Amino acid sequence: MTVRRSYFPPLRVIFLWLAVILCGVLMAPSVRAGSLPENVKATYPATRVVELVESQFGDRVADPYRWLENDVRVDPEVAQWVDDENRTTQAYLAQLPARGVLAARMKQLFNYERFGVPRKAANRYFYTYNDGLKNQSVLMVRDGANGTPRLLLDPNSWAKDGATALGEWMPSDDGSRLLYTVQDGGTDWRIIHVLDVVSGKRLPDEIKWVKFSAQAWAANGGGFYYSRFAEPAKGAAFQSAGKNHSIYFHALGTAQASDLKIYATPVRPNLLHTAQVTDDGRYLLISSSDGGTNNELNVLPLDGRHEKPRMLVSGLDNVWELAGTVRSAFYFLTDKNAPRRRLVTLDVQKRKAPLREIVPQGNDALVGASLVGERLILAYLGDAKSEAELRDLSGRLIGPIRFPDIGTAAGFGGKGGDSETFFSFSSFAIAPTLYRFDTSTGRTTLFAQPKLGFDPADFVTEQRFYPSKDGTRVPMFVVRRKDRANKAVPTLLSGYGGFNIAQTPSFSPARLAWIEQGGILAIANLRGGGEYGKAWHDAGRLAQKQNVFDDFIAAGEYLVAQGLTTKAQLAIEGRSNGGLLVGAVVNQRPDLFAAALPAVGVMDMLRFNRFTAGKYWVDDYGDPGREADFKVLRAYSPYHNINSGKDYPAIMVTTADTDDRVVPGHSFKYAAALQAAEIGARPHLIRIEKRAGHGSGKPVDKIVAEFADAYAFVAKWTGLDVKPPPP
Repeated sequence: MTVRRSYFPPLRVIFLWLAVILCGVLMAPSVRAGSLPENVKATYPATRVVELVESQFGDRVADPYRWLENDVRVDPEVAQWVDDENRTTQAYLAQLPARGVLAARMKQLFNYERFGVPRKAANRYFYTYNDGLKNQSVLMVRDGANGTPRLLLDPNSWAKDGATALGEWMPSDDGSRLLYTVQDGGTDWRIIHVLDVVSGKRLPDEIKWVKFSAQAWAANGGGFYYSRFAEPAKGAAFQSAGKNHSIYFHALGTAQASDLKIYATPVRPNLLHTAQVTDDGRYLLISSSDGGTNNELNVLPLDGRHEKPRMLVSGLDNVWELAGTVRSAFYFLTDKNAPRRRLVTLDVQKRKAPLREIVPQGNDALVGASLVGERLILAYLGDAKSEAELRDLSGRLIGPIRFPDIGTAAGFGGKGGDSETFFSFSSFAIAPTLYRFDTSTGRTTLFAQPKLGFDPADFVTEQRFYPSKDGTRVPMFVVRRKDRANKAVPTLLSGYGGFNIAQTPSFSPARLAWIEQGGILAIANLRGGGEYGKAWHDAGRLAQKQNVFDDFIAAGEYLVAQGLTTKAQLAIEGRSNGGLLVGAVVNQRPDLFAAALPAVGVMDMLRFNRFTAGKYWVDDYGDPGREADFKVLRAYSPYHNINSGKDYPAIMVTTADTDDRVVPGHSFKYAAALQAAEIGARPHLIRIEKRAGHGSGKPVDKIVAEFADAYAFVAKWTGLDVKPPPP
């Protein structure tokens, strides 16, 4: 469940699992995959090998494909390699009869109305909307909750290929203007624009080189705060690791060059900084992080005295997330002296104010808090499922907030003094449904419910617990068709296990298409995530990272032992940090899996910190430049631990040419190494999307094609009998 004061993600989700899995497009007659060439090794493109061996802490490390780290937009040899690999992969995928059936069904499943959680500004309600199959959701506004919806922004008109997306957006307090960002081709870079809400016209203000930024309006609406890097060198925008992230104030109607720098840390150039203005407009709160979970805080009174920001919490020792303010009393969610987190207040007018506990640590992980009206909404994870409760400002429990099923709730934004808020609820077979919640009465009412092309009652979600290698009890969701026969069937096992990010139930038309065909979906809640607080996270990072892989391997072994599937029917998938997970466990247990889908993964653990956002991941992975960390990373790095002589599962690596979160060179090098190794006859392919990034902003048609290809590939290698739906 997501409950935050800001509508922008905290810095710890820079590496966020992007679980927007959408749909497919093509229609073709389909039956179970027929006679395909079992050995495609002879058809792999030739990849140039360089004699490059470096000594690191006494270990000689070969890197024969380092040239594939070069930017595909700049290096013609890399661009040619990408084209050659894509031709090979598409030629193979074209032979998979399941591809068309899955794609067509995903498209049908995705064709439903989607409403974003509304944001209220004065008497205006802003929300995203998709009528079903638009590549990008549009932005709508209503004057009054029941007013006539009016189109504000349509990103589908911004680019012919649909790959230019609406990023973050924020209305001014009076609802008269809108800040919004444009994301082109999936990049993390943003351009900020300003829209007049009444006329629908864009103002001349334009802010460039914005990344990992919140946007916060000044209380009078005359300008806004944002974060940016300096303009990168020519040709380096998509690979260089930026330094000196800084917060600026932009006054409307002025040029970006005249923006006032509010905060920067040149002596600590790797820190990231974001700013938010309190609801009453009295303070600017600055949060700084090295990209990990923990942050420090500075506060700046916005009373016109032009003071410098004052340190409120120093050191990157704990989590501090603002829930809301009442004059100078700031309510924070923190793990200071509470590994599962608690709610405290701090008086910012006092130089050395003591913390006052409002809600103590409980049995479940406290993952979000929001002050709405005169009440506090607290969000918990109970074994990776959303739970929530309503309390008064003193911390007294008023009662639970009820949800309709096992699932995930998100939203609950709002302001002190206004009791109205909104949230969405979703689960594996429940598409996001919107609710209005009144904190003064505790009443929940339905706001928008999509009509679906399937019956959620046809599916069942179980939560099971299994022992990991060291005996740790790990939860796992198992989703299947209710009428599934009691026998082993093809199963898709997914995981993440990192960055304090919990894997909670979510709706995915692509995954639902897999389940409809009789397959099982399993989601393992691995250590390293945020399911059980700081201790659970710590148990899966740095020197403890092997626990994550052990948890995932144990999940596969459990599914087999319970008779739900067999090794010949078990496929695994993971994205981003989950792509690393898949690559590592395939190296460690190639015998356990029939197929693997590592997507946009971190595959070279010895050089990840040299590119774009990679330096921010050392809090979870460690620093390859430190000997102790290097030895841990070297032991599991997917690129460096491929075992020639072992029989590997079928593998399809996926990445994108504009991924400047996890640069595609990770996947390029890993795929080249797989193809060169003697690891059996099954295919080891790579699929490289053009004009796409790490996942955010990807148009529906590209998501359609990717997941139709991926699930057809694993259907072939797990024996899923994909059949077209009845007419």
